[in-house]
Order: sequence, then structure tokens, then C-alpha cells
Amino acid sequence: MAARVVAIDGPAGSGKSTLAERMAMALDLPYVNTGLMYRAVTLRALRRGVDLEDGEALAEVARGIRFDLSSRFAPPALVIDGEPPSPELVAPEVEVNVSTVSRHPEVRAVLRDEQRRLGSRGAVMEGRDIGSVVFPDAAVKIFLVAAPDERAARRVRERRKPDPGGGLPSSDGPPVAPDLAEALATRDARDEQVNPFVPALDAVPLDTTGSDPDEVLREALAIARERLEASGG
Repeated sequence: MAARVVAIDGPAGSGKSTLAERMAMALDLPYVNTGLMYRAVTLRALRRGVDLEDGEALAEVARGIRFDLSSRFAPPALVIDGEPPSPELVAPEVEVNVSTVSRHPEVRAVLRDEQRRLGSRGAVMEGRDIGSVVFPDAAVKIFLVAAPDERAARRVRERRKPDPGGGLPSSDGPPVAPDLAEALATRDARDEQVNPFVPALDAVPLDTTGSDPDEVLREALAIARERLEASGG
């Protein structure tokens, strides 16, 4: 069984980042946002003019990026080529192209190997297929869902306000744009075609719609601690 790996999977805006980071702090584990890894490849490819339909060329881009965990953060978190994740990773051009990049099996193979390396000593990892593919033997698997309009509101808030530490935007900010829920639904449909969700059969589903983040955290931690104890982790 994977060493103290907590897998948090779900669609964009379901509350993965907030929950995963807080769980990592509570469980004294590193926090790995795997979505940032795909965004880093997308940003690098766009800067270099790489054809986003060329899976092998994109995989070569992925192989040229160094992903590590840094104890500069609490909890320890992802650094990319030795630097904190850039706000450019959530730029509109990255947002609209990351699904295209992430659908390529060649890219996913490279990044899954990196994700397994990062989580090999234990971590709280968020993504789309952590519990089903990256760490199918993870002791803890949680799958988050939320209503589309609430997911859209969260995405707007997390994009608007810079993080005080100089990293990615945080989760505070102005209300959701009226059409973002529809845009998110369109992205969901595209993702479902090119990289469908396959929740692990033993994942525990949590619906975060209308839920207080503290309430979700308490429920998720109870699940995690019970399963980690049962697995000897």
C-alpha cells in the first residue's frame, strides 16, 4: 500500500485545493497540486510555440521541467524548476489550453511518474486520477463533487486575489461572473471526452455544495484518520 498517500480527486472548483492543503497541514504531510504540473507544461509549451496536438513534443517539454517539494511552505508544497508556482499558471491562455495538453497519453505518462516520485514518502495529492491511476493503492481516497454554479463561483474567487506570499491567487475575491458556470460546464464536457473521470471504486464521495469548508475538512479528516490507522499508516 502507498505510504500515507491521501488522494483527493474531483472536477475543477469542487474544493480540492482548499481541502487538500488543509488536510496536509493537519496530517503533517506534503501537499501536491498535480493540476499545476499540467499547467506548467502548458505554459512552457505556449511560450516555446510547441504544437499542442503533438503529444511526444509536449512530453519532451514535460521531461524538461523539474518538479520538487519545498519545505519553504507550510505544508511542504510543489516548486517548479526551484521556484514557487507562477501566477501565469492560471492565465486565460493556460486555462483554455490545459485540457488539450493533459489529454495526451505521452504527457500523462511523464507526469504520473513524477507524481509517484513526489508522493513516494507520503503526501496529500489532489487531481483527477490520483486514486484510480497514480496511486491506486492509496490508503485514503476521497472524491469531491459540487454543483456547477458553486464550482464556477469558487474558480472566480481563487483567480482574483494574489496570495500574500507571492504565489498563486487565493480563494477570496468578488462574486462569480454570470456565464462562468456555463463555461465550466463546457470544459467539463470537453474533459469528459478527452480525459474522463474514473473515480476509484473504493473512493469516498463528498458533496461540497453549500458546505462550510471547516465541515468538509472535519469529515475528510475523520475518513483519512480512520483509513490511515486501519492501514498502519
